[in-house]
Amino acid sequence: MTELATAEIESLMLRHPKGFDLELGRIRALLAALGEPQTRLPPAIHVAGTNGKGSVVAFCRAILEADGRSVHVHTSPHLVHWHERYRLGRLNGRGSLVEDAVLADAVARAAKANGDRPITVFEILTAVTFLLFSEHPADAALVEVGLGGRFDATNVMERPAASVVTSVSLDHQSYLGDRVELIAAEKAGILKRGVPAIIGQQGEAAAMDVLKSTADRIGAPLTVYGEDFFAFEEHRRLVYQDDQGLLDLPLPRLPGRHQLVNAATAIATLRHAGFGPTDAAIEAGILQAEWPGRLQRITVGPLVEMAPPGTEIWLDGGHNPGAAAVIAETIADMEDKVQRPLYLVVGMINTKDPVGFFKAFAGMARHVFTVPIRSSEAGLHPEGLVEAAAEAGLDADACDSVEAAVRAIASMGDGDPAPRILICGSLYLVGDVLALSGLAPR
Repeated sequence: MTELATAEIESLMLRHPKGFDLELGRIRALLAALGEPQTRLPPAIHVAGTNGKGSVVAFCRAILEADGRSVHVHTSPHLVHWHERYRLGRLNGRGSLVEDAVLADAVARAAKANGDRPITVFEILTAVTFLLFSEHPADAALVEVGLGGRFDATNVMERPAASVVTSVSLDHQSYLGDRVELIAAEKAGILKRGVPAIIGQQGEAAAMDVLKSTADRIGAPLTVYGEDFFAFEEHRRLVYQDDQGLLDLPLPRLPGRHQLVNAATAIATLRHAGFGPTDAAIEAGILQAEWPGRLQRITVGPLVEMAPPGTEIWLDGGHNPGAAAVIAETIADMEDKVQRPLYLVVGMINTKDPVGFFKAFAGMARHVFTVPIRSSEAGLHPEGLVEAAAEAGLDADACDSVEAAVRAIASMGDGDPAPRILICGSLYLVGDVLALSGLAPR
């Protein structure tokens, strides 16, 4: 399924530098050579944020498709296959991941148009997004920012239907700055004059101040969670409120209290972007939205087979302290229902804050097992993660694989209820586990 496009992209990775080099000149030159495909998109929603942007995209897609719309979706990074970054909408039907030959052709055309000019692989792959989305008819496009916002390669759309900024917190400090207000300023770089700006819930007042002041300064009509729209749980239902009134909705399929906010942000976005989904479509989309690798329970595969009977195994790719706090809150809510010992299996890459991540689980996790990440050369050594866990007040041991960690957890059973295992800390790690379990996103 994935051989042709993967070969094309691996060839690019040999020719061009890895990582990020945030500026827009290179991709603008490439898009000019390709005939400016970013100017021929369906109405597009541009989504930035530290945490929650993927979930907001998932809710937007599900609601629009329930409303009978065809939707293109760009997200990054992928978990198992490059194709996950490009979901093409189908008129009168649900979208699907791009076909291998179609993606390979688009990558080859973008690479040829760029020639020998310096560029990053992410910039070429973003140009591929605009090629694909401009060449296949659809009613809407959802475009997730890769890193930051202001200089992210996706930020070449001059007039999206709406710009969205979800929760902002510390992450990628070496690229975006070491204070939340600096990171918020980078995310705010996607806001455009005259384009509706929807701001999700912010845990930091400094971030909200920057986002609101930027929108005011450039003339972006502003809609803010907690001021212009709200969400809360009542009688096991999601209640959404804005100036149009109340919606009584089912709780999202995606677990966690934070998903109420993400669902509300998606509803507000679609309304202000001019799509006006029906109440029935909103309800259906809330129930249908899925987002692989984010508090995803796995029930098949070798890890399930080697764990004690009745074990719950969850995956989450959150990798910063803000994400860890949300994951920990959701796990704590699970504990209210069934008391299970919690074990963490954690792998992280070397640009993250492992101590800050682990602190969210202090007092919750019975034990941590740290593992290497097979699919990334930037993975932190498991012994270093053990030290970080200890600094955060957690007992930890290093293992040489996720499988070894699960076997170690199985050997620790002492009559307790079956454990809950959370495999987390990196999207690379989650991708490895999904591949091992035969659960690659489709």
